Amino acid sequence: MLIGLTGRNAAGKGEVARYLAKKSFYYYSLSDVIRDEIRSRGLPLTRECLILIGNELRQRYGAQVLAERVLAKIEDDKHYVIDSIRNPSEVNAFRAAKHFRLIRVEAPLEVRFQRILARRRESDPQTLEEFKELEIREAEGDDTSQNLVKVELMAEHTLINDSTLEKLYPQIDELLVRLLKEVQRPNWDEYFMSIAKVVASRSNCMKRKVAAIIVRDKRVVSTGYNGTPRGTRNCNEGGCPRCNRLATSGTDLEECFCSHGEENAIVQASYHGVSLKDGVIYSTFAPCLMCAKMIINSGIREVIYNMDYPLNESAFRLFSQAGIFVRKLRVD
Repeated sequence: MLIGLTGRNAAGKGEVARYLAKKSFYYYSLSDVIRDEIRSRGLPLTRECLILIGNELRQRYGAQVLAERVLAKIEDDKHYVIDSIRNPSEVNAFRAAKHFRLIRVEAPLEVRFQRILARRRESDPQTLEEFKELEIREAEGDDTSQNLVKVELMAEHTLINDSTLEKLYPQIDELLVRLLKEVQRPNWDEYFMSIAKVVASRSNCMKRKVAAIIVRDKRVVSTGYNGTPRGTRNCNEGGCPRCNRLATSGTDLEECFCSHGEENAIVQASYHGVSLKDGVIYSTFAPCLMCAKMIINSGIREVIYNMDYPLNESAFRLFSQAGIFVRKLRVD
């Protein structure tokens, strides 16, 4: 899961992030994306420069650009804490991509100002009036600049950090347990179709990458992806004349040297002496007529596919006659 942090200057977002890092969360900060840009330009790393360059990046590449650069580094099997979220489009980008929860860290202005003074950074405001002026600048902006007011309103949860860390940490623990219980595992169908999509990445076909996996008793017993036969030249190396001239879909199929993903999964099982009786096949595309006949004769009882194949009407009629269950499962 992703936990996003937002809040005003010196509210304690960094402390929350450090604590979550001790709980096996990986840390990213949107401000670090801006810092990388500042360093590449040889500019000073001041808060003023962070604000200016951050707004410039949002205006040039879109308000969600900082979130997109962090999301490019995210892996599905890890938990992350993301600091310095300051624009609503950043929140929307994270929510669209992953299981994401936004936490607002709050503390009174006077408490935060005392923390600013205690950390003694030269670039920080030195008077309460300067601090208030900076707050106003960061609080509200247009669609491509910082707008903490709007972001704070989007938060699902709030942590109050108006005292000591010893009082903050139990709040984090209580909230973290609740958030982790909300994370949903993929169901079996989603899990196996996701595996099929990874298998498709091994395809050597020039035109379309397709794969299938066959499952028995919730165990993968065979996999296959489309491409030219064993021991022949790969399609992407010129092995299939039809694919390499990018023939129109549905034409010159008799000239295609590539085996289909379902076909290869079934043949691989036969090659290794694995029974497919009562198995379930997960395919990234609906099977063609030839693969449908192989599926039926192999004893597979159910076909689950992700995308429609344009020439599968006859295959579906045959499945119906043979009593094979067929259903579409959309997994992005």
